[in-house]
Amino acid sequence: MRKDPLITGEVYHVFSRSIADYIIFNNNFDYERMWQLIQYYKINNNNIRYSDFINFQIVNNDGFYNAFNLIKKDKKNSVQIIAYCFMPTHIHLVLKQLQDKGISQYMKHILDSYSKYFNFQHKRRGPLWESRFKSILVKKDEYLMHLTRYIHLNPVTAKIIDKPKEWQYSSFNEYLGTNSNIAICQFNDILEINSSQYRKFTNDRISYQRDLAKIKKLILD
Repeated sequence: MRKDPLITGEVYHVFSRSIADYIIFNNNFDYERMWQLIQYYKINNNNIRYSDFINFQIVNNDGFYNAFNLIKKDKKNSVQIIAYCFMPTHIHLVLKQLQDKGISQYMKHILDSYSKYFNFQHKRRGPLWESRFKSILVKKDEYLMHLTRYIHLNPVTAKIIDKPKEWQYSSFNEYLGTNSNIAICQFNDILEINSSQYRKFTNDRISYQRDLAKIKKLILD
């Protein structure tokens, strides 16, 4: 049981890291699997089998999938996905809890399911994640906007890419409205996003966030 139970109706920054910074996303299939899982498990008491969810998906031009046509509109979500970013060794999610214990159950399903998939695919045994997922309550909407920028800049800060729009494993392009066909985040009821302003708001922070990461590394070293 968590020391501080997560509160229904509140927004949290949720993240989980692999053991010893083990690379847990080695190819596009690994990333896609996690992308599918965060969609599938947000439905409470989903009566659609995961195998059906995968088999009946529609492939789009980006190589991702969309299976929302299989999910009935009257289904209740346990969480609301506001933003996400998958990195080679960890994942970031911004979630609003919609039902009691929603985030805890959601994350358990995601992390357990991905571990089983990864261990099978890569002929590996043992735990994959460092510990129980961590969560931070987002108390103000103003902070939430900065938080989305921070997680969308993660791959840029790590110098995997130069611009956040180049990273297909985050929700950044949803915020720009450039991949509406595969949008899985719901943020319009919480944040007022102007795509051009948000692009500038994020890109203008690249140098600062990279410098901050350097300082942090020097301190830790």
